[in-house]
Amino acid sequence: MESYRLLMIGAGRMAEAIISGLQNQNPSLFSSVTVANQTDERRLINLAKKYNVHTTTDWRDVINEVDVVVSAVPPQAHSTILEDLDSIGYKKLFITVAAGVDPTFMESKISEGTPVCWMMPNTAAQVKKSMTTYVCGRFVNDDHRTIIHHLLESIGDYAELSEEQVHDLTAVTGSAPAFLYLFCEALEEAAVSYGLDEKQAKLLVTKMISGSAEMLETGITANELRDQVTSPGGSTAAGVEVLEKGHFTELVQNAVKATNTHARGK
Repeated sequence: MESYRLLMIGAGRMAEAIISGLQNQNPSLFSSVTVANQTDERRLINLAKKYNVHTTTDWRDVINEVDVVVSAVPPQAHSTILEDLDSIGYKKLFITVAAGVDPTFMESKISEGTPVCWMMPNTAAQVKKSMTTYVCGRFVNDDHRTIIHHLLESIGDYAELSEEQVHDLTAVTGSAPAFLYLFCEALEEAAVSYGLDEKQAKLLVTKMISGSAEMLETGITANELRDQVTSPGGSTAAGVEVLEKGHFTELVQNAVKATNTHARGK
């Protein structure tokens, strides 16, 4: 099996999730992994010890020694990175996991013919449960796709969409976990108000969410599951009525729109 040398630009949680996931794959397509970070050498030392990866404080020093680059830095850093890659003449596979940095944008900054891919994972990548959407640029071939799928599989499930769809679903798959966690916080606070301590409240809510997610994974629709719990005129119905009067669905949809609008601003 052909192997490749990977450069990870950035050393945050998502970078570590990908590195960890790759190490759990057997076999891996990558013969070596190098992590680059300019601002936190201690972080690099920790990653090197934990995952036996190579490290550097300047990715430019090793760019000619790698076959694939994954950028896990903030969106606003990508213009400079892509322009630097263009000036170096890099034309191998470039992947980003940054919000809003789509193939059209990347291809406008980097050398003509460079294969690029935009992945939008979520934080569940840390436990190999991400639902990642992705879209490939014009110059991605079958060999590149093998590498891309290998990376995607290392952090969970994935779906290939159009560029516009990845933009529009950034909030649903990428940011919505924060909406869910906010909902969990509210439920935990409600549980504490009825006499539970914080640890008990967290366990109660966490297990409820976990079990509900497993029910959804059976294939039953969310609407059907809600109906199973909500007997007409019952206590659950009374609670649902409060959410509906508060325009809960509209509020969630507005949160999705606000997230996507901000992400498109790069």
